[in-house]
Amino acid sequence: MASAVHFYDQQPIASGARSMREEILEGLRAPQKYSSPKYLYDQRGSELFELICQQPEYYPTRIEEGILATMVDEIANLVGQNATLMELGSGASRKVRLLLECLQITSYLGIDISRDFLLESTRKLAEDYPWLEVHAACADFCQRLRLPRNLNCERLVGFFPGSSIGNFEPSGAQAFLGGLHRTLPKGSGLLIGVDLLKDRATLEAAYNDAAGVTAQFNLNLLHRLERELGANLDPDRFSHKAVFNEELGRIEMHLVSTMAQVISVAGESFRFRAGETLHTENSYKYSVAGFQAMARRAGFASRAVWTDRQQHFSVHYL
Repeated sequence: MASAVHFYDQQPIASGARSMREEILEGLRAPQKYSSPKYLYDQRGSELFELICQQPEYYPTRIEEGILATMVDEIANLVGQNATLMELGSGASRKVRLLLECLQITSYLGIDISRDFLLESTRKLAEDYPWLEVHAACADFCQRLRLPRNLNCERLVGFFPGSSIGNFEPSGAQAFLGGLHRTLPKGSGLLIGVDLLKDRATLEAAYNDAAGVTAQFNLNLLHRLERELGANLDPDRFSHKAVFNEELGRIEMHLVSTMAQVISVAGESFRFRAGETLHTENSYKYSVAGFQAMARRAGFASRAVWTDRQQHFSVHYL
C-alpha cells in the first residue's frame, strides 16, 4: 500500500456488524427472499457499477456530475476552507475530483465496503493529489461509524453521492441520516445526491441498460455466493429484473429463478419456484420537499439544493 494512504480496517471503524453469511442466510429464509444491496459490491461488482455509470441510459451519474461541476463555487462558499471531506461509498472516487481543488480540502477519508477497490482508488487519488492527506476505511457505513483518531475533524464535511440514500427503506434512510448527524462534529455539513421521482420509462431504462451491464452487476451476486459462501447453484438459471414500483416510489431489482430449482448456500438448501425472485436492491426516489423533510427529522438543516433543468436529480447541502 502506498505510504500516502492511511488505511483503517473495518473492525476499528464499524461496530455491531454481522457477517455476510449470517445476513445472506437470513434473507434466503424469508418468505420473500432478499439480499442487502451492499453485497453487490465486491471487486467485480464495483467495477461493473463503474461501467453502469457510463451507460447512456444511466442518467444519475451524468446529471449529478454536471450539477457538482456547475455549482462547485457555491458549494465551496458553503463548505469553507481547510475542511476534511469524508466520502461514504467512495467507489472510484471520481465525483470527489470535481470538488477537491476548488473546495481547498486538506484531507480526505474514503469509506467503502469493497477493500481492494477502495485501496486502488485511494492510491490513485494520493498519486494525483500529492498535497492531499488521504485516508481509507474499509467499513460498512450502514453500521455505526467511529471516525479515525488521527483524522482532522475540526471542519468535517460528509459527501454521499450517487443517491445511495435511496437503497435504504425510508425509515432506515432517516435513521441512517440521524446516526450520521450524531457522528459528524458540531458545525459539520453533508453534501448528498438524491434521485428524484420521474416517469416510469426513464427510471426503468436506467436499470435495464441495453448493453446488459446492470444485469451482469446483479447476477454477479450469485458468483460471489459461490466463491465466498460455497454456494451450489447455477447463475445461468437466474435472470435480471428491474421494475418501478409506483406505489412505493422505488425501483426494485430482482434475480428471477427461470425454473423450479434447489440451491444450497453455506450448507443450507433453499427451494425456488419458477418465477420466484431474490430481491437484491431497492432504489427509492424522492421529491425535493420530501427529502428535505426527512433530513429535518434527522436533525439536519437544509442550506442549499441544486437540480438539473428536467428535475431528474438533486444535490443537497445540509
